This record gives sequence, structure tokens and C-alpha cells, in this order.
Amino acid sequence: MSTAPSPEIYDAIVVGSGANGGVAAKELSERGLKVLVLEAGRTPDAKADLGHPVRDMAKRFYNLAIAKRQSYQSMHPGYWKANPDLFTDEKDNPYTTPDDQPFYWIRGRQVGGKSLTWGGITLRLSDYEFKAASRDGHEQDWPICHDDLAPYYSKLEQFFEVRGSRDGLAQLPDGDYQTTLPLTPAELHIKQVVENNWSDRCLIPSRGFGLHRPSPEQPWPQYSSLGSSLKAAMATGNVTLRSDAVVSHVVFDADTRKARGVVYCDRNTKTTHEVLARTVVLCASTIESVRILLHSTEKYQPAGLTDPSGMLGCYLMDHVSTSTFFFLPHIKQPKTFDLSGCDSFFIPCFCNLTAQQEKFLRGYGIWGGVQRFDLPSIVRKVGSGSIGFLIAHGEVLPRHSNRIQLSNDVVDAWGIPVPHIECAWSENEHLMLEHMHQQIDEIIKLAGGKNMKLTEMFHVPVFGDFVSRMEETMAFSAPPGYYIHEVGGARMGTTPQNSVVNRHNQVWEAPNLFVTDGACWASAGWQSPTLTEMAITARASEFIAAQLRSGF
Repeated sequence: MSTAPSPEIYDAIVVGSGANGGVAAKELSERGLKVLVLEAGRTPDAKADLGHPVRDMAKRFYNLAIAKRQSYQSMHPGYWKANPDLFTDEKDNPYTTPDDQPFYWIRGRQVGGKSLTWGGITLRLSDYEFKAASRDGHEQDWPICHDDLAPYYSKLEQFFEVRGSRDGLAQLPDGDYQTTLPLTPAELHIKQVVENNWSDRCLIPSRGFGLHRPSPEQPWPQYSSLGSSLKAAMATGNVTLRSDAVVSHVVFDADTRKARGVVYCDRNTKTTHEVLARTVVLCASTIESVRILLHSTEKYQPAGLTDPSGMLGCYLMDHVSTSTFFFLPHIKQPKTFDLSGCDSFFIPCFCNLTAQQEKFLRGYGIWGGVQRFDLPSIVRKVGSGSIGFLIAHGEVLPRHSNRIQLSNDVVDAWGIPVPHIECAWSENEHLMLEHMHQQIDEIIKLAGGKNMKLTEMFHVPVFGDFVSRMEETMAFSAPPGYYIHEVGGARMGTTPQNSVVNRHNQVWEAPNLFVTDGACWASAGWQSPTLTEMAITARASEFIAAQLRSGF
């Protein structure tokens, strides 16, 4: 009599294949572990998915005007530069919010996730962010500090060949960089204006990836997991990648309370499957990872999580941001320079560093670029001067009321309850926004420039009305979610009473279940979060490998 073969038990299941999932897969597989990577979306093809601007514009017109499948996705500038298929279909993947609290959840469901549309800026967090609560008393510190992540920051910066300068700033720690690229002539002018008029701030070259130039050997950008970390992971031979696997929930052993695997739905057939592993790592992106955890609680699953802190889903954060375009009529734009993670500049955070100086807590930084983009003269409404932008993005305070729950009556295309997101700016964020606008306006005025809308500088055929509506929506502040820097919801802390995961990213109730993406953040900082998320993932992966070797 024959018996069915036992299901394979992997050393680790990694949920998500984006920036964090790629790092987890790489770090675990390079240590000899057998890893299953589950991705909710399809497997893209470089030839079919990259480098077709005319086709992409036609797809945008269909998706927005006819199918109406990407109303939130299209509000982000990145949507207009990339293949719209790299952004989520909102009809299959709905979510809910209160009527008076819109949240612009920008997503990508494919192998590589949002790393395929990432801007590639890589900034470290400092102890000003990790220990902010000790300075101003709001909420709680992270249980880790910059020194805990420094080795992993360095390893990633070297692996990704990040470009940057060593500026010696306490609020923005230096990294291990390749040679930085020069500022444009107009940016050097802005730098002189900033540093001559304010003694408490500086303008530095941005830190990140250079512009990707595809080749047959490297079709995917280095900043994407497909072009770097996931590629390295697959080369070990220790990784099984399963796309079209929409993870529903984690399953637990009723006796030990440990995670034993996950359940997923096949995206195409909608059949349900269970896969097993000795450990599970959630890297699905902040809100998706929280959604999976919420659907893994005892309310929905036998032997599920009980959430002793009552904090699962709470303390959702994003970056509060505002953007301004401007025109410098007295500085001609002889050519257009690259715009990328390192081809731009930063004015790092300068608020509330030595003492409480402003009416708001925490601070913000300003990202900018001048002479980095242009359109043909036939669509220009302005003269031959230089065009630039300044985007301020600041720290949103962690607040219990900003949270993710599961909808009671809305499910996605696979019958899984969708997130219900409640997130709004507080008075602290509104005071910060007022300060941002004052500073940006003053910089542009002192530089001899003029604030202008894109529709005032360029003729925008076909999509002009849409761009105008977008500019009106973003006039004072982008809504929560827009900046794609959402973090929190399963925060890291020191006890099961004040957090969801510990300093090693283990869920307190199930020590072989890890959350390493932005969901684990205790506070938001002002910096772009992806590098820190990857460093946290690399650190946790090292810990996981050591624990698995010792038997967990």
C-alpha cells in the first residue's frame, strides 16, 4: 500500500519578493538555508515590461478613462514614468477608509514588488530617530540604535554600490559609498543660497543609486530585487520562488503556538494551498504584512495570535510631504541631467536637533533637483531658464488612532478580508507643513526663482485636466500614503505589553514568526525608509540562521 509523500518543510518561508523579501532570501540562502519565497503577483519579463513608453501611455489612458482600475496609483508621479502594469489593479485589490480620511495606498504586486518603481534613495536613520522619544517624550524609543544596524547598513551599501558623500552629519550618518556624482550648476547656486543664509543647514548630494541603463546582462535595475538581492538569492540554488501566491494567513501549531507555515490562494486558479517551514518571515510591505497578521489572529484562525498588547494594526505612519516646482529664469538649462537616487540633492533635517526649537515635534528634510528634467521646447510655456523641484518630507508622530483593521464586509478577488485604513494628519503635522512651505518659498525667492505649477510651465495634452486636479489635491499636503513610506502597525519594542515584535523582529507570541519590513517600525523618522528596512531584514536574517542552526 503506497502512501502520499510528506509535504516539503522549508527552513524559511519569505512572504514578499521586493526590497526586503529579496534581502531576506539572499541572506538566508547564502547561509545554506532552503527558502521558499512567495509573491502575490506575476513574474514580469524585462523585454515585455520595460522600455515601451508609447504603449505605457495607452495603458494609462485605458486604466484611468475606461477600466478605472488605478485611480490612487495614478496620483503618484512614479506611475507616469513606469509601466502601469507594475502598479496594482485596485478592483482586484480593494481597501477601505473612512469617507473623510483618504489614504493613497500605492502598491506593486509582481516579483520584485515596489522595488521595480523605487526611486533608489538610500539614507541611514540616526539615533535622533531611534531615540527620539527620550528627547521629546512622545511615545517610545526603538529598542535598537544606529550601532546595531551599522554593519548591515555597510554591507548593503557595498553590495548595492550606493553613491554618496561623507558629510559628517550627526542627523544623517555617513555610509560606505561609491564616488558621488556632481551637482548641476543650478543646484550649486541653490547650495550657495542655503548655506549663505542659514547657519544650521547644508545642501548635500543625495545618496542612492545612479540612473539605470539596461543591458542584455542587466535588464533590471540594480535597485530592484530582480536586479540585485533576489538575483543573488536565486543563484545559490537554495531558493524556490513561487509567484501568483496570495498569502492569506499564517498557521500555528496548537500545542507549541509556533508558526508552522502559511496558507495562500493561487492568483489565477483561486485554489488554496498550505506550505510549511521552520520559520516564517513577513516582508510583504507594511500594510500587507499587518493584514496577514490580523488575518492570523484567533478571531479568524484556530490557534491564532491573541495580540496581548492590543497594538497589532496600530501606530500606522507615513511621511507628511509637500512638493513645489519652480523656475529659475536667470539660469539657462543647456541640457537635462539625470534624475535618480544619487542625481539630486538633500537639505537634511535641521529642526529640533539640539533643543525643542519649533512649535512641532521632530523634523523634516528637503529633497530637490534643478536642471534634472525638461520637455521639448514645443510644449514649454516658459523661457530657457532652469526648472526644479523641492519636496519636503517629515516625521509623522506615532499615534494609536492611526491604524489598520480588517474590513467586516469587503474582500479581495480571492475572498480575503481587505485592510480598513484609518490615518490622518494631526496638529503636529499641520504645523510642520506650514514650516515646510515657509522654508521652501524662502529658498526659491532667495535663489531668484518663481513657484510654478507644472501646468503653468508645460502644455500637458490629453492628461491636462487630470494633472491639474492632481496639483490641486497636493497643493498644501499630499494625503497619507501618497509618499509610499508607510511604516508601523506591528511595532518593535521591549515587552509583549508595549509592542508586537521584539528587538530581533520576532512576534512575541510565536518566536519563529518574524516581521522585518516597515510594519515593525516604532517611529517614522524623516528619511526614506527602504535602506533601513533592508538593514533590519539583514540583521534579522542573521539571527534566524543562527537560531535555526541551534534548533530554535
